Amino acid sequence: MATGWNFHELYLWHDTGRGAMFFPPGLTVEPGEHAENEGTKRRFRNLMEVSGLTDRLVSLRSDPFSETDLARFHTRDYIDRIRTLSAARGGEAAELTPFGPGSYDIACLAAGGTFAVMDAVLEGRVANGYALVRPPGHHAERDLGLGFCLFANVALSILKAREKHRLARVAVVDWDVHHGNGTQQAFWDDPGVLLISIHQDRLFPMTSGFATERGEGRGAGATVNVPLMPGCGHGAYMEVFRRIVLPALHAYKPDLIVVSSGFDGSVADPLGRMLLHSGTYREMTRLLMAAADELCGGRLAMSHEGGYSAAYVPYCGLAVMEQLSGIRSPVDDPFLPIVSRYGGQDLMPWQAAHIAALAEGLEARIAAL
Repeated sequence: MATGWNFHELYLWHDTGRGAMFFPPGLTVEPGEHAENEGTKRRFRNLMEVSGLTDRLVSLRSDPFSETDLARFHTRDYIDRIRTLSAARGGEAAELTPFGPGSYDIACLAAGGTFAVMDAVLEGRVANGYALVRPPGHHAERDLGLGFCLFANVALSILKAREKHRLARVAVVDWDVHHGNGTQQAFWDDPGVLLISIHQDRLFPMTSGFATERGEGRGAGATVNVPLMPGCGHGAYMEVFRRIVLPALHAYKPDLIVVSSGFDGSVADPLGRMLLHSGTYREMTRLLMAAADELCGGRLAMSHEGGYSAAYVPYCGLAVMEQLSGIRSPVDDPFLPIVSRYGGQDLMPWQAAHIAALAEGLEARIAAL
């Protein structure tokens, strides 16, 4: 079967404006474009079209989430606040998370796009799929937008998919360079969702994502945080997959694997300090596809999160889409021969020791769920 693809032009119309990000008000920092702007997603979409790959995918329609859909996780007060501000001139969901008129409707459409991919995969209409949505979602909490996110696209879609398809177990692999705090909150005490978040230690949010955060109640052990020190490259991430991600998935045996796909772990990203390249994202996708084939009939759905290098996000995204679809395009990553040879790409001894410590006792904890 073919690979599904969800994109809508309105995703690019979500307006985050201009400003002096990360700094207090004043006239000491020249305002600039918000980091979460439409450029990286537009260029990803454009490279997909230039490569010819878009024409060989199954286009999946977005149906916007209703208030009922949103209220599976978010509070009614929060939903009402975002809708009211959006109907006027826009506002802020939280610090650093501005939005303009109409963004409520666009965010509902983005959540619906993520669900459209999950639904098509679960119904067998596509083998796997990718939702190139905006705004992103993995930082959005129950009553708070955060980290450029308005609504929790992945968490909301899982909740809806579980109702429709009677899923017993879903695994989320979040490889965005920032911690997936919103997804963690949504399933903190829920053994039906395994969350594996691989992120730069204390990058964002600085107060979450610690290895000691493992869930609670019946969900104790179902949250797996993998905080990594800055400077980790291809070798370190492959070790994380070998020692943590793949053993955890095999111990859990999910019915569906979902990826929160951020490309801000790339070597060129302005908001992260990792060294990943398009080959890393291709290989992580290959490994997850193999795990999905073995564990859950190949069911794998991806939803776009962060990634802020306009030059490099498109090549990382294209590598993932080529791997998902099994189609190699005529477009090569022009940066790969350089960045794949950077110092730090190999697994370092201290990285291996840190990852081994994180993996200790992991399989037993998950098998007990």
